Amino acid sequence: MSRIGRAPITVPAGVEVKVDGQHVSVKGPKGALEMNVAPTMKVEVEAGVVHVTRPNDEKMNRSLHGLTRSLINNMVVGVSEGFSKTLEVNGVGYRAAKEGKNLVLNVGYSHQVIMPETEDIQIDVPNPNQIIIKGIDKQKVGQFAAEVRGKRPPEPYKGKGIKYDYEVIRRKEGKTGAK
Repeated sequence: MSRIGRAPITVPAGVEVKVDGQHVSVKGPKGALEMNVAPTMKVEVEAGVVHVTRPNDEKMNRSLHGLTRSLINNMVVGVSEGFSKTLEVNGVGYRAAKEGKNLVLNVGYSHQVIMPETEDIQIDVPNPNQIIIKGIDKQKVGQFAAEVRGKRPPEPYKGKGIKYDYEVIRRKEGKTGAK
């Protein structure tokens, strides 16, 4: 049995989980999320605990078991606490700013890179070389952070670019010159 799939999801106070057939909706203080689970998975809510079960041990059902439980857990955590990713901007003249609802990046191009904030993503720029992306949907927060990082990924020689705060850039030695 899947170790992740069989673990129960405890629902914190203020969060409401509703299951209608294969449709799961979670409502909490930060917002509401919903999704459709695979037809073979069974989701049950009882006394503030969510259980996900599978009908048999077929390979597809084993795969979906842990996935379904993780997705529902991410929904519960998202509406109660939210998710955030922190990015760092490194490089001479590289900086980020927030103008209205847009993230404006100066990252070595001849133009500014402008990325609009969506309705379910909040962008915070506490200083010119730090970007914080927040939201209730873990997938959307991670995807938006990856798109921002993709505008100028870090390079291995000087470490210039946009990187996650936990990311370690493996540095390379430059040319040694003629011998």
